[in-house]
Order: sequence, then structure tokens, then C-alpha cells
Amino acid sequence: METKMAKTFGATSTTDEVLSGISLKGKRILVTGVSAGIGVETARSLAAHGANVVGAARDLKKAETATAQVRKDAVANGGSLELIELDLGSLKSVRAAADKLIAKGEPFDIIIANAGVMATPFGHTADGFETQFGTNHLGHFVFVNRIAPLLRAGGRLVNVSSAGHRYSNVDLDDPGFERTPYDPFVAYGRSKTANILFAVEFDNRHRARGVRAAAVHPGVIKTELARHVDPARIEKLIEQINENLKAEGKGPFQWKSLEQGAATSVWAAVTADADELGGKYCENCHVAQPMRDNANIASVSEGVRA
Repeated sequence: METKMAKTFGATSTTDEVLSGISLKGKRILVTGVSAGIGVETARSLAAHGANVVGAARDLKKAETATAQVRKDAVANGGSLELIELDLGSLKSVRAAADKLIAKGEPFDIIIANAGVMATPFGHTADGFETQFGTNHLGHFVFVNRIAPLLRAGGRLVNVSSAGHRYSNVDLDDPGFERTPYDPFVAYGRSKTANILFAVEFDNRHRARGVRAAAVHPGVIKTELARHVDPARIEKLIEQINENLKAEGKGPFQWKSLEQGAATSVWAAVTADADELGGKYCENCHVAQPMRDNANIASVSEGVRA
């Protein structure tokens, strides 16, 4: 994998800045969640630098429309885009999509597990798992592990998590909220923590063949991911963040653009040094520093992915 460690990137870096001067021709990259938001921009930036992108989405018709610019940029720069159907809320769909890729036998250089849902009303996947844990973690867990043999030596897995993981650790004693009251953000936190832990263990199990994995927080971007969240709650969270930033002598909170939001995924997948990246949690195009155990979500300047 090509690296450009001479440059330093940060919170305002964009996908094209992160990939400046890098050719991805001949690279095959899988991105889940390419029907909206940063998944589309992630796919676009990679294809625009010559990559052959396989984009996974639950709604292929929606994805076809959403990725029109991805195809244009791919054609103009020697890349390509192929769409596959993947419903992470159904393990039948997950296994079917994975088995088709295995049967095809074409290897991947990078897998970016980007798709997800946030703060949904209480519900269950097709297999009876709590919606967020089942979709965000278990669907990706089964899918990625099933296609892991296709990941080339020296390849990478990037799990898109969130600073929202700080809402909760994983609760293996009651993963489906059968004995505790359901809280949509606690459920989201559990799923995002699981994304991180999955990356850590995947890196541990595959690093011997040069495959590294990391989890990333993209920042706060206005996408349809937050469609289930009361806007008043987001406003209150931002107010809390700004109070903390002011107390620290820092400027006010800033939303990220799609290009900035997808940059950390692309940085981790292509640009970052593999040994520095492996098994780590990243944000703002760098490996994040550990926070104190009692830090709450309102103390995080980038808040949650929205």
C-alpha cells in the first residue's frame, strides 16, 4: 500500500487532499453503505484515483442514483464501480452476498465497513437481534469474516465507528435489551464499541500475513444517518460541546463536509502507515489518543457521527 507520511492531515482535510498524488489503479476496494452519505464520497474519491470499487448497499436502486457521480469520476480516471446487494440486517442476505464474492474469487486490497444505522427506535433484525447491534456489528462481522480469505496479504480493513462508542460498552449479558430499558444512544454506543473491538481482534488475527485493521470516527456530518434523532437532542449536544470547548479556550464546534467526513476512512485505508494504524482507533486523519475513563460524550469536540 502506498503511503504519504510526509504530509500531516487533520480535521479539515478532505478525501482528495488525503489522496493527492496517489494512484489506486489496479486496487480493488469494497465499501459498504454506498447509497448515501460518506459511503458515496468514500467510493467516489477512491474511484476517482483509479480504484476498482465494489459498493454494497441494501437498496440497489437508491445506490444507482446516489453513485452517478462516482461512475463519472471513475470513468474519467481509469477506475470503476460495481454495485452488489447487501442487507446487513439479514444474515441470509449477508451470507448470500459474501458467497457470491467468494465464488467470483477476485481479491480485495481494502475493505471499508462503512454502512450503519443510528439511534433507531427499538426493533429487531430479520434474525431477531436488536437493530443497531445486529446491523452495525453482527452484519459486518459475518460479512467481513466470510470474505476475509479474499483480502490480499498487505491489505486493510477499516471499520467506521463513532465517538458515540463512549455512550456504552458492549453488554454481552443483555445484548437485546430484554432486561434493561432501551435507550437508542446506548444501543448505538454498544454497536460502535463492537466495531472497534472487531477491528482490534481482526488486526490481531490477520497481521501475520500483513493484513491490518483499524476503526475510525468520521466526525459530525449532516447525513441521513441522523434521521431517527430528535434535532433538539443534537442541538443540545452541540451546546454542551461548545461549552466544553470554550472552557478549554478553543473555538466553536464545526460540522464536517462529506469530503472531510470520509477523509479519515480513506486516510486509514490508503495513506496511513500500516504499523502505526493496526489495531488502533482513529479520528481527524490520525491515530486518536486514549481518553480518561470518566470522559463523557459531551467532552468530545467532534461529538457523534450524525
